[in-house]
Amino acid sequence: MQLDPKILEEISRRQSKPWAGIVVRHTFADYLPERENTVGARWNPPGVPAIYTSLARETALAEAEYQISAQPHRPKAKRTVHQIELSLSSVFSLADPDTLAAFGLSKKDLGELDMTRCQEVGAAIEHSHHDGLLVPSARHHGHNLVVFPRQVTLEYRFQVISSEVIQAREF
Repeated sequence: MQLDPKILEEISRRQSKPWAGIVVRHTFADYLPERENTVGARWNPPGVPAIYTSLARETALAEAEYQISAQPHRPKAKRTVHQIELSLSSVFSLADPDTLAAFGLSKKDLGELDMTRCQEVGAAIEHSHHDGLLVPSARHHGHNLVVFPRQVTLEYRFQVISSEVIQAREF
């Protein structure tokens, strides 16, 4: 994916911040919580590894339920919710509507099937050496924190502090 110079310029005008705290990650089957998505999703195009987490359990579950609902058959695999202690050195925030707008995005765009613009922004943020991206959830009133593992520094910490197997809802 070719990087948009306008996006790179907008990134250079803004500050990132370190971030530390507890995040939540939902996984299926026996996938490890530190497993990277390399095939592409909302904020990472194919080939840009990312780990998707949420700042709250409810947000992680809402994101998972959305993905499940898009499947032709509800998965029956084991589901696990992990709490992870995370420290990042350079988190870029798109948490407020004005910042989203500066990148040509709205809250509505975060739920659209066409993820092209979000992927362009995420790729440019990762390329600009930020190890995290804070974004509003399209599925819940919370926020997600996307980790870009290729950019992590010595301050990086990703430690699972608890894991809970949850029951899949039956329909």
